[in-house]
Amino acid sequence: MVSASTPRIDWVDYAKGICIVMVVMMHSTLGVEAAAGAEGWMHYFVAFATPFRMPDFFLIAGLFLARTIDRDWLRYLDRKVVHFLYFYVLWVTIQFAFKAPGFAAEMGAAGVAKEYALAFLEPFGTLWFIYILPVFFVVTKLTRQMSRYLPPLAIFVVAAILESLRIRTGWIMIDEFAARFVYFFAGYWLASHVFALAEAAQGRPARTLVALSAWALINDALVFFGYSELPGVSLVLGFAGAMAIVTVAALLARANILDLLRHAGEHSIAVYLAFFLPMAVTRIVLLKTGIITDIGTIALLVTTAGVAAPLVLRWMVAGTRFDFLFKRPLFFYIDRPRRPALQPAE
Repeated sequence: MVSASTPRIDWVDYAKGICIVMVVMMHSTLGVEAAAGAEGWMHYFVAFATPFRMPDFFLIAGLFLARTIDRDWLRYLDRKVVHFLYFYVLWVTIQFAFKAPGFAAEMGAAGVAKEYALAFLEPFGTLWFIYILPVFFVVTKLTRQMSRYLPPLAIFVVAAILESLRIRTGWIMIDEFAARFVYFFAGYWLASHVFALAEAAQGRPARTLVALSAWALINDALVFFGYSELPGVSLVLGFAGAMAIVTVAALLARANILDLLRHAGEHSIAVYLAFFLPMAVTRIVLLKTGIITDIGTIALLVTTAGVAAPLVLRWMVAGTRFDFLFKRPLFFYIDRPRRPALQPAE
């Protein structure tokens, strides 16, 4: 999550682009398969990415935290908590506006109001990533201030143990915190090593491709034989996959190809916020019309629409009165910048 004032690093945007495509692909593919009652060839790619899809997203999210973690609390909370809560409240309201008729038919108006209220205690649907990021930012700053008693290695070990416990309470915040904080904290604590890995990959592309091939075979085998969710194994695969995405992103940046993927990564939060609607509409249209019958192809087209449509929407609203969809208005700052500005979602 690079601020608008921070120079962008191409490989980071490529990595974020890969992550957001994998997230949209997962929701799109599973949604199509559930609606069609059958699996398609895209299911394989979703399964392959499962061990590292979210670990990499959180690791990348923590990479630049060292630059801002020592800011005063007011500015820190404004940029790292209020910022993301603004987009959560806005987009959970937008999602409910579209889903309310269906909810009302099932549970009545009171039920809709209850579900909306609960969305502020437990994150709603796909927006849980936006909801939990501020928690990670605050917890990490608190541990930084307590570093005399809680050295980073101890925090990392505890977080790794939490991930390996495979906690399943049914509460998203508890379960996802336990499963994901270790990757976010590692992104912050070990950022210099991650950047060094990317630089090394760019300097030795042939060796990197050999290493990536070996990783892909091992990851695939462990997923195929059902070992990827075992305690300890999931942690190793999460970090190995995250490092693999970093190296792939570094190679793509070195070759300067697939610029659309880099662009998607640059605006990954905008895609994350808005992909739900084009994904759902495209899925319904393709399944209802029956123009295409192959489940995998339908899932691929739904994924493409889910990534592309939010980028188009963001471009359309830029500089208009609807800019607030992807940029935080000055009114919603608690530490206002000296110059009036909108803070983008990324």
